[in-house]
Amino acid sequence: MGRIAVYPGSFDPVTNGHCDVVRRGLRLFDKVVVAIARNGTKTPLFTIEERLEMLQETFKEMPGVLVDSFDGLLVDYVVRRQADAILRGLRAVSDFEYEFQMALMNRKLNKNVQTVFLMTGLRWIYISSSIIKEAAQFGGDTRGMVPDIVCKKLKQKFGTSQE
Repeated sequence: MGRIAVYPGSFDPVTNGHCDVVRRGLRLFDKVVVAIARNGTKTPLFTIEERLEMLQETFKEMPGVLVDSFDGLLVDYVVRRQADAILRGLRAVSDFEYEFQMALMNRKLNKNVQTVFLMTGLRWIYISSSIIKEAAQFGGDTRGMVPDIVCKKLKQKFGTSQE
């Protein structure tokens, strides 16, 4: 079966920074499961189905990537997927405190689930899904920061031209 990592997130939408973490994660793991967390506390721009579609299109040329969604505790999902680790990307020191706290909580919930952190490539360090959505909302050009399918979907959502 090989070594499996679960890369959880809202992916609302997926960015090139996320793609960078997945590509580099595949150097460490045989499979990376990109898993959309169904989070009831957030109001996403894209539905779960839309995000699944964008992720599947984005990673269709990468055979080691699986796309899924889950409810409940991440550590329980990791166990169900028979994964070896949780994969997380870090952009800046500000991400570290939150991610460290989550990793410790997950370790407390299941001591057998490890968390592996990868620094996002410098090229993508300033990008977040929130910033992408805000730029797109006001007609900003997001090409080169997100996969092509995401540019198209953002244009459809906001009715803007990103030419």
